[in-house]
Amino acid sequence: MDAVARPERHHGATAAAPTGPFRTVPYGELPAAVEAFLRAPDRTPVPVPAGERPELADCVARAAPLYSGTHRPRPVETGILLGAEDLPAGVAELVRPLARTWVPERDLAAEALRAAHPGGVLLVGAYRWLTLEAVRELLLSTYRGPAHALSLLSGRDGTAVAWNAAKQYAVPSPEVEAVGLFTDTDRPAPAPGVRVFDDRDFDRAETDIQAEILDTAWRRVVFQGHGKDDSVNLGDYTVCGLSPAAAPRPGLLGPRCAYGLPCYKPEDKLVPLHRVSAVEVVLSACNSGPLADLALYDPKYQLLLNALDGPARTVVSAVSVHDSDRPENSAWMAAATSGADSVDTLNASLAGSHPYPAFLRFGLPAVPERPAPRPVPSEHRPDPLLLTTGTRLNALLGSDLLGPHNRLRPRLTKLARKVDQWVARPTQLADRSAAEIRASLNADLQSLDHVLARQIAEEPETDVLNYPAHFGDRSSLDPAVRDVTCHCGRPAQEFTRRGLLPQILDTVCAVCMRCGDVTFRVPDAPRLLAHAADEVPRDGELRVRAALTAARPGPVRLGLFVPTYLRQDAVVEPPAARVRVGAGLTRDVFFRVRFRPETAPQAYYFTVYAVQDLAVSTARRHFGVVPARN
Repeated sequence: MDAVARPERHHGATAAAPTGPFRTVPYGELPAAVEAFLRAPDRTPVPVPAGERPELADCVARAAPLYSGTHRPRPVETGILLGAEDLPAGVAELVRPLARTWVPERDLAAEALRAAHPGGVLLVGAYRWLTLEAVRELLLSTYRGPAHALSLLSGRDGTAVAWNAAKQYAVPSPEVEAVGLFTDTDRPAPAPGVRVFDDRDFDRAETDIQAEILDTAWRRVVFQGHGKDDSVNLGDYTVCGLSPAAAPRPGLLGPRCAYGLPCYKPEDKLVPLHRVSAVEVVLSACNSGPLADLALYDPKYQLLLNALDGPARTVVSAVSVHDSDRPENSAWMAAATSGADSVDTLNASLAGSHPYPAFLRFGLPAVPERPAPRPVPSEHRPDPLLLTTGTRLNALLGSDLLGPHNRLRPRLTKLARKVDQWVARPTQLADRSAAEIRASLNADLQSLDHVLARQIAEEPETDVLNYPAHFGDRSSLDPAVRDVTCHCGRPAQEFTRRGLLPQILDTVCAVCMRCGDVTFRVPDAPRLLAHAADEVPRDGELRVRAALTAARPGPVRLGLFVPTYLRQDAVVEPPAARVRVGAGLTRDVFFRVRFRPETAPQAYYFTVYAVQDLAVSTARRHFGVVPARN
């Protein structure tokens, strides 16, 4: 982009205009004014070279009520000045106390800078110097690490840079307490100390959103909505980046109004961003603060530059696209009321979604009013049980294992809808705590496991017990084979069949040359072995010991059934069992099978099953009924 034309410097005896903690001075008087200010920064208004910029002088006056005085802020570790030739004389001296060490522009390479100068980095320069080539490496290498946090001081020209440097010395007035969130993309729950407005408020005729924004002195305020680098949409209201005073750049693209066309939104509902009275403004919209060579529109129309012209000491903008949603709103509201830094908070919340920085900080990092832990980067890793449940629901509902009229389908479908919501990032990170989700999921799983186990007990030929064949037919054999011991004591082989489609679960099977396919389960399901005598008299009782090894701690439901041709001659006790087992621990569960004297002597089998988290594990054991002994 072409350089912004620098205003002509005037030298003379023009009187400085007092505006609260600031005072506007002519360009020629700035060096002496800065020198005088730095001798007593806690007692002297900070000078702003806006004497020849009426529109900027208006912003200085509008900012005055937000701040109660001046002080020397806590500096960052390292500062770099970009494009010093664009800055009025005296600005370099004004920004010098904002960093402990200043390094030349040639040291901007991130790796070398971080090695030689650990800690926060402050870049100072007119907007045209903030290009992808200049700052990309530093930006990507520092945004996650709080020890190397990146901050910027910039503006559309050198005068605006001086104005934003001056604001860093201003102390927010304790009377300015309002915190606001205006969002057109979310309906977050209200938080203590935060005024929340969403699309329902934007549609109410009795709510004048424009007046709410412009007539309030905000400590911190967020504007969240769709838009481009010139605007943020809030229903029919639009936060607008147009600067009436900035000259357009011939040849650069502009929005509709740049070509004499009316705004795409009602013009009586525009919110000029430079007129928003706020100590901190957060522009939570994609591309609300692009780097200079990535901007879509002429700087005359850019939100970021308009915000930097205004009263805000800190401006937070999105360097590119991002998925900011309820988790970020919740995190920001908590940070805003505690004094934590907005950029650190938002980027940490989005760290599990983006491998790049979503937000940039224009202004020095916030210093919390009370000690608080730094934000922990989010990884968006839902509870493993939630993911396991989702996988099993997908298999039960997405395959043809269950018939269309299976009575489990409605309840499984209902739980699938819940899991889909619970695994979504906005719910997972904001709406409900992990403990609340786990408790609700456990309750649903236990209820469904009870229904599933009862269905098997009532009808062992139910669809769900056909899963080894159904999934196995749609699988390929994993070549890895493990040597195990069958419950008959002989060597056996355990192997896995890998599902060929997303809705086909892997199945794990153990086969004994004597007993056949003795156990089936899906991954992360309980393991079972069934121990019993090889023979039982036909008027006797077969004692069965089921050795259960749970995949996770919690309740497991067990049962035992015999084949259809034996059921009228056999009674199983107890009909079902429910036990709690620790993860990886083995517990014995006992059953008895009593036979009528009329039972035909021959070979039979029984099957023990265990149900946990919608998974069914089975173990089949052969035995023989022999004539009664005298």
